[in-house]
Amino acid sequence: MQIFVTTVTKQDMENAALLKSIIDNAIDGIITIDERGIVESINPAACRLFLCSPEEVVGKNISTLMPAPYREQHDGYIDRYKQTHDPHIIGIGREVTGLRKDGTTFPFRLGVSEVPYASRKIFAGFIHDLSREKEAEEQLKEYAAHLEELVESRTHSLKETVMALQQAKEEVSFSLEKEKELGQLKSRFVSMASHEFRTPLSAVQLSASLIEKYAQPYDNENIKKHVAKIKGAVGNLTGILNDFLSLEKLEAGKVEVSCTPFDLVKFSEEITEELQLVAKQNQSIIYQHTGTNNMASLDQNLVRHCVINLISNAIKYSGENTFIEFNTEIGPGQCIITIKDDGIGIPEADQKHLFEAFFRAHNTGNIPGTGLGLNIVARYAGLMKGRIDFKSNVNKGTLFTITFPIS
Repeated sequence: MQIFVTTVTKQDMENAALLKSIIDNAIDGIITIDERGIVESINPAACRLFLCSPEEVVGKNISTLMPAPYREQHDGYIDRYKQTHDPHIIGIGREVTGLRKDGTTFPFRLGVSEVPYASRKIFAGFIHDLSREKEAEEQLKEYAAHLEELVESRTHSLKETVMALQQAKEEVSFSLEKEKELGQLKSRFVSMASHEFRTPLSAVQLSASLIEKYAQPYDNENIKKHVAKIKGAVGNLTGILNDFLSLEKLEAGKVEVSCTPFDLVKFSEEITEELQLVAKQNQSIIYQHTGTNNMASLDQNLVRHCVINLISNAIKYSGENTFIEFNTEIGPGQCIITIKDDGIGIPEADQKHLFEAFFRAHNTGNIPGTGLGLNIVARYAGLMKGRIDFKSNVNKGTLFTITFPIS
């Protein structure tokens, strides 16, 4: 008869002690069970999670640590594995609810693996407590809901402001027809708009920006959508006010021209970069300069207003996936600026009225606007001894050309 003697070395003992120390000090819970689901060991972390001692669990079925229906489901995992030997049945990381000794429950992620050991099979369960993650998720949902309510509240406030502004515009239009005193009525409107609308609009804009800032960590699409609506509406209203203010200054003769030399190419590239940010999806603004001379002596503020207005119109009245051509040229005695789009165009019957104040082409539909922009551009160009021309066809686009004399 042969006798086999297994020698346990000091290294083996140290490895076993190290393994036990790792298991005892693991952050996650670790439980081992046999093929019948009987608990063979449980580490301290698992005991803390289930509020139990090893003596209360070892020797009992693991299902005692799970409330219904997870208790029955867990037994089914073991039975199906015995029949199919499919490792995915027991090796998946699934969310389970645990039952504590005091009757309370908690969520955890369970990962189970088969461990061959001493001619038999045991299963090791790794338990990661999800209580904090679930609590954080609930807090995030509550905070997101609160932000949505706040956005709705700000939107409602903005709607009231829009209605007030619309009512004010109607009152001005009525007064224009009745009194025929355009200059006086514009002054009254501008005065009212400046005092009554700029302050609340600034407050709404600031609130929208703060909401966007505070909501960034949560990446909530609903919040982004409502904030974008608020900012878009505020931008439209601010544009309306700016148009009326510009027109009032022109009517009152308060616009003074100050021509100084500046780099037209750098100036145009900056405007292109700025407006590309507000262009529609896949709209591209393409800028090109002709000539070797970059310097022009004009009023930068007035030229900037003209160019921004024309390119903004091109963006507004063109569709997505289109190109907007922006060209500058400095030649002998003149500076030429052109903006071309492939948008809705201007009906031939409307073209003779295009530069009249408050006129809008009949094919603009629901696209927002005051009908003042082109009137202001033409008058600004005239103050610098320039002229504006255009060519347009319905559904084929429009080309605007501003020509300034330079020395």
